[in-house]
Amino acid sequence: MSDAGGLINLRSLRLTDFRSYAAIEFRPASRIVALQGPNGSGKTNLLEAISLLAPGRGLRGAKFAELSRRAPGASGGWAVAAHLTGTQGSLTLGTGIDAAQAERRKILLDGDPVTAATAAEHFACVWLTPQMDRLFTEGASARRRFLDRLTLALAPGHASEVAAFEAAAANRNRLIEQGGYDPVWLTTIEDSMARHAAAMTAARLDLIARLNVTLACGAFAPFPSATLTLECSIGARLSAEPALAVEDWLRRLYARTRHETLAAVSPQRADLVLADQATGLVASLASTGQQRTMLVAIVLAHADLVTTLRGAAPILLLDEPFVHLDAPHRAALSAALASRSAQIFCTATDREHLAALGPDAAVWNVSPGAVRAA
Repeated sequence: MSDAGGLINLRSLRLTDFRSYAAIEFRPASRIVALQGPNGSGKTNLLEAISLLAPGRGLRGAKFAELSRRAPGASGGWAVAAHLTGTQGSLTLGTGIDAAQAERRKILLDGDPVTAATAAEHFACVWLTPQMDRLFTEGASARRRFLDRLTLALAPGHASEVAAFEAAAANRNRLIEQGGYDPVWLTTIEDSMARHAAAMTAARLDLIARLNVTLACGAFAPFPSATLTLECSIGARLSAEPALAVEDWLRRLYARTRHETLAAVSPQRADLVLADQATGLVASLASTGQQRTMLVAIVLAHADLVTTLRGAAPILLLDEPFVHLDAPHRAALSAALASRSAQIFCTATDREHLAALGPDAAVWNVSPGAVRAA
């Protein structure tokens, strides 16, 4: 969307029947936007709305039907629209559902329907939330979603690969469960699964390799240089064999395991492992504070990587980012945010934390259904 070192700016955000907001138009006028308010005031709702401009289910991972405002007179649907500017001009990006659509949402670019992958070519964001502190102590599915969000910001086509694999896998499962399937048709579906499984795994590995190099430079001290590893049999094969050979292996494997409705080897069984590069401490065994410092390092490194490779810094959505950080790490995070070109949306219940963002931060008071300049 912009030249190297460029900046994607969110100039206005319009919400309709979204969460706690009946209808608002929010016009942030600064690079660093500080959202202050008590718990339950709607700060995170604003970040979630912005996150939904990217592919996926946003920073909470909620079902789309759950995002509509629950109040008399509400439409049952919801809409989010943003005016974005960059060095190559401006555009409007919107998304939402109608009351009758349930989980089928629309994405509009300058008023025209587009795919999630197309939207990802024009907009990228990355977020840090308190819920992510549990990322490395819970199930692998959350870590895969985290990894895919990071991958998508570098490779917008990754969303299409993931969706295509999941659709093919679902078709295979259905045919096997029904029985009496056409072997030729099932072979075609398994061919699709193999191609997309290899492609999405390769994109994940590329992101991990680039992030590890960026993190190893030590530029994010005092945040630790974390190391990411993908635990995945497909990834292990791709590290040693050409992609076409891995695809052939997957085709043969899927054909041999047709008695299983779930493919024996799947990119959706992969897991992401994070460790402190210096100490080898695995995130799952680290304290909450240590996990938070590793995650902050990853978010900062990822933002720098996207800026370099895509030519525009992604928008950073930081929900209570100073929680679980000691004073030196809070100061380091504030300095890191001040030195970057990305537009930043940061929430806090503690005004003291927002003060650390510096004089250039524009503070907004958030209350249920409203956002006002402080």
